[in-house]
Amino acid sequence: MAIGPRLDLRQTQSLVMTPQLRQAIKLLQFSNMEVAGFIEEELERNPLLERDERPDLPDVERAAIDQRPVANGVADAADHVRGETLPTAAETPLDFDHAETYDAGGVADGAPDGGMGGSLGGGMDGGRGGRADFATDDRGIEDLVESPRNLRDHLGEQLRLSFGDAADRLIGAHLIALLDPAGRLTAAPEAIARTMGVDLDRVEAVRARMMRFDPVGLFARDLRECLAAQLAEKNRLDPAMAALLDNLDLLARREMRRLMTVCGVDAEDMAEMVAEVRALDPKPAAAWDHAPAVALIPDVLMRATPDGGWMLELNPATMPRVLVNQSFYAKVVPRADRQERSFLAERLQTANWLVKSLQQRAQTILKVAAEIVRQQDGFFRHGVAHLRPLILRDIADAVEMHESTVSRVTANKYIATQRGTFELKYFFTTAIAGTSGETHSAEAVRHRIRALVSAETADDILSDDAIVAALKREGVDIARRTVAKYREALRIPSSVQRKREKAVPA
Repeated sequence: MAIGPRLDLRQTQSLVMTPQLRQAIKLLQFSNMEVAGFIEEELERNPLLERDERPDLPDVERAAIDQRPVANGVADAADHVRGETLPTAAETPLDFDHAETYDAGGVADGAPDGGMGGSLGGGMDGGRGGRADFATDDRGIEDLVESPRNLRDHLGEQLRLSFGDAADRLIGAHLIALLDPAGRLTAAPEAIARTMGVDLDRVEAVRARMMRFDPVGLFARDLRECLAAQLAEKNRLDPAMAALLDNLDLLARREMRRLMTVCGVDAEDMAEMVAEVRALDPKPAAAWDHAPAVALIPDVLMRATPDGGWMLELNPATMPRVLVNQSFYAKVVPRADRQERSFLAERLQTANWLVKSLQQRAQTILKVAAEIVRQQDGFFRHGVAHLRPLILRDIADAVEMHESTVSRVTANKYIATQRGTFELKYFFTTAIAGTSGETHSAEAVRHRIRALVSAETADDILSDDAIVAALKREGVDIARRTVAKYREALRIPSSVQRKREKAVPA
């Protein structure tokens, strides 16, 4: 057999992902915030793309293309993509002259002109610009609201009022800089004294005084010291309470009888002491400087129809609306050179593909959401106890898509229903076998475990075996270890800890 170079001709099949296909897949798995950011980047990069800023039509004028209900009372997803959601350039002329429109209440109706001519007559009003002599106050009420102070500014003001010595103020400022988000010190007092070159006693004296600052309990080294400062401020740090703080691990394990022995109190006093400790703030700085909660904007809106079905539509607030500026392309291309024409042709192709990808993304989301509503109709009508087991393959087979596509569609997408706002992935749960051959949703079983524990009394605490027996009587064939796993996921203590806690109610 000769060894040497040679040429072979072979035929093979391979899947090549074009840049446009990668973009479509990436858009499909993006959340609405990520899509909005991507669109902003494309608007800056592509001169042929522009935002559609036409006002939304009233509900009576923007009805769906076809709102005929289908099986199970859920309207077909493709029929509920509104025509104006992702318009093309042909729908709106981009060279539209707004000067030809009639503005109710404007100059044509006798209102003063906003230009210089209007500003010189009749009271020196400058239209929207205010008076020409700047006598009017154009600030809105939101401009008069005082901005909230952060925690360090609040503590700095107390520091300046509490210490007259410059060295003590310098130590206090250093302690403020070392606070973590919970209000604890991130360095030991010994290390602080060594870094600043001062005595440890002086650092501790300043720290002890600052622990009484508002909010009380800051600058502590651990949880016990934080709670002790708050109790001392209320004049409740007696020997029994100090013993309780020294044994917080017993309180965490709910070993109330051992705590009563250690503290030397009876059950009634122990209940009052535990209630006082629970009323304290373990993280006094957490209420300050917190970032505002981000509002969750659903991608799909769902509402009931008069005939007992469900109507689905995409949320217009999350729908990116862009247009391809065909007229600008037609004006520029004849006067462009070869290189510019190549660039504009590429930008035009990218813009058209982006609009098409956004339309396909909207239709796919609505189609998958409609099928999920069909499958989980019992949940929307009767609650979580009627949630059905569901996997990606069930939806993929119904909508004739690949499982990976359904997974991308349901990731970071939310639907607003009459029972709240849920992520689409919430409706996919594993199946638990039933005693009669049927299956039950794992989420419904977890909900039932929580209900059983919530209904128990101090004299009848359910063990994991008792919960298994109760579920089997209801037709759920479940193992004890599965119940223990679900109970821990729900952050429900064990039966021993619950019995200890309810033996001495706090």
